[in-house]
Amino acid sequence: MDKNAAIPIERIQSMVHLIRGQKVLLDKDLADLYGVETRSLVQAVKRNIERFPSDFMFQLTRDEFDSLRSQSVISKGKGGRRYLPHAFTEQGVAMLSSVLRSKWAIQVNVAIMRAFVELRQVLSSHKDLERKLEELQHKIEDHEESIEAIFEAIRQLISPPEKPRRKIGFGVKEGREGYGTGLTD
Repeated sequence: MDKNAAIPIERIQSMVHLIRGQKVLLDKDLADLYGVETRSLVQAVKRNIERFPSDFMFQLTRDEFDSLRSQSVISKGKGGRRYLPHAFTEQGVAMLSSVLRSKWAIQVNVAIMRAFVELRQVLSSHKDLERKLEELQHKIEDHEESIEAIFEAIRQLISPPEKPRRKIGFGVKEGREGYGTGLTD
């Protein structure tokens, strides 16, 4: 990675994963951004482990790792990792700047923090949109019966009235004089 080039926020955002309900970056991706080997980054963290409580950093379980692998996030090739990856929350990434003390690490941390802020803003606007859609859906459901009744009334007005049908055959009117069996009492 060219340490003189700026890191696009979109690139960082594409590395963010949702694990255990938290937005995290994996140690491998962070090492790539910082321009160091993954094992070097993990060693620096282990030397300063008191700075990384479980809400700042945690190691993935086998199931979490396999799930990420099935999503094609992590290579399935031979070799590579001997240990399960570490995941860093936003606070853990911020703490990395105190462990990795280069100017490049500071620039990377600033870019990562901006990416997290932008993600929060996007998620917030999505939640506002989701809330407005739910309100609209409730309004529509409330008016659905009224709208259906209006359509039914319009259908009745549009359709021509049915003409009365003429009866086929002879009409017999009973109880009239002059009609009878011809028998007398």
